[in-house]
Amino acid sequence: MTTPEPTPEPSHEPSRESTPEQPSAGQTPAGQGSIAPAPADKVHRSPLGIASGIFLLLLAALFAGDAMARGEGRTPWFALAGLVLAVPLIVAFTIRPAVYSNEDRLRIRNPFRSIVLPWAAVADVRAGYSSEVITQEGAKYQLWAVPVSLRQRKKAARAAARASQDDPHGRTSVTADVRDSASRIAPSDKTVADLRELAELRATAPGAQGEPQVRWAYEILGPALAGLLLLVILLATG
Repeated sequence: MTTPEPTPEPSHEPSRESTPEQPSAGQTPAGQGSIAPAPADKVHRSPLGIASGIFLLLLAALFAGDAMARGEGRTPWFALAGLVLAVPLIVAFTIRPAVYSNEDRLRIRNPFRSIVLPWAAVADVRAGYSSEVITQEGAKYQLWAVPVSLRQRKKAARAAARASQDDPHGRTSVTADVRDSASRIAPSDKTVADLRELAELRATAPGAQGEPQVRWAYEILGPALAGLLLLVILLATG
């Protein structure tokens, strides 16, 4: 009498079939090295300008809304045309201005233009009665987002004058040169000094080479011109 043969137990060894290897984090599918992320921007803006812009927008919306709701005849149309014209201009001069800087370039967002300047193209960043950047070709671009505070300048000059009284050589300097540490009390002067220092350090970096790029802000100019055109048509046909 024969006994039944025992059935083979299932094997617990892992399958030897090859599976496609997944690329690890930070590597490309071809197994290349990680791609360096783009440098992060440091943003410089005017808090006072943003606050005043929001206030003016609310005020314009209040007056225009009241005129369109209660006005008679052509008044609502004039209110609408004025609102379409005013809103882009308010945004352009208060909320829009900003300065973005990183290790490779300086990007300036002014009311009606955007300027991209690689650090190699920057000759100087200075603050007189306004903050401005000068290119190697001699072009000047104002930094609307970094307004100069003459009040802070005067405070810095008085502080420098008091400090000079302790100087045994009697040297006195009350100029508004942002290279002086006493002048950096004003936030705008501190920002300009930081941008100048970054331009000097990164001027020869490989990623900071290139030519200036200037673009008109059509997203501001288009609506403003439309509002102006509507206002002119209403005045001409009235």
